[in-house]
Amino acid sequence: MGKIIVTGASGHLGTAAIRHLIDLGTPAGDIVGIVRDPAKASALAEWGVELRIGDYDNAASLPAAFEGGEKLLFVSASSMDSTLRIRQHANVVEAARNAGIRHIAYTSFAFPDKMTIGLENVHLATEYMLRTTGIAYTFLRNGFYLDLLVNEGTPGVAAGGTVVSAAPTGKLNYVTRDNLARAAAVVLAGEGHENKIYELTSPQPFSYDDYAAVLAEVSGTSVAHQALPAPEAVAALASAGVPEEAGGFLVYVIDAAIERGEFASASTDLTDLIGDAYTPLKSAVEAVIKG
Repeated sequence: MGKIIVTGASGHLGTAAIRHLIDLGTPAGDIVGIVRDPAKASALAEWGVELRIGDYDNAASLPAAFEGGEKLLFVSASSMDSTLRIRQHANVVEAARNAGIRHIAYTSFAFPDKMTIGLENVHLATEYMLRTTGIAYTFLRNGFYLDLLVNEGTPGVAAGGTVVSAAPTGKLNYVTRDNLARAAAVVLAGEGHENKIYELTSPQPFSYDDYAAVLAEVSGTSVAHQALPAPEAVAALASAGVPEEAGGFLVYVIDAAIERGEFASASTDLTDLIGDAYTPLKSAVEAVIKG
């Protein structure tokens, strides 16, 4: 069997996917981590993972990076410039094809045909590019990270007693990044996932009201959801320390899409793949509040 190659290996998702691959029984010596700076991937080297230099912006770096690979976890680029991102992805797809990769698992975007926020265009374009190669694919259509909402700042939100949004009734199908990394590892370590599309979202989307209720239950304090008009929501986030540009994106783009129902689509694909490893909302909140 050839190597399992993971791009973006020093990033949070790539590193977690490699950790789960090893946990699932893949020898570290059979894994190649593609990084731009090996100094930032010392933990992977300590695990026994081979590190190779590869840069999406430098197409010439990719053939050697992918040499000898059988399976590829293609982690999507992080640029906010969608046109640039598609060009970066084209470099990866062409290099993988030319290197003889036999199966590509690509981190796409959940329910892209139902979305209108712009990110879906990058991922649909990349999915179609991958189809042109004739290589077996698995489209890991990842939901938004629950980590954006449940993180080290969550205890402060609970203590403050208010969850602010501009989405009064909309539902969120967010899931943890670690769960998505686990799903990627299950696909790469197993068989029977070729030419499959997995919508990796929560099977039970929740509202901001639900989120506030969970915060209250776990923290033992009173927490309420305050839905505000968009300008007021941006101002409230700014007063809480969120930069204005980021707050504007969260409110005018993400919360608006949430309220339109674009993040309400549910699927059991993630729980089917990872089983009991799935982390529901309450468990994620408990982890950051209770430790």
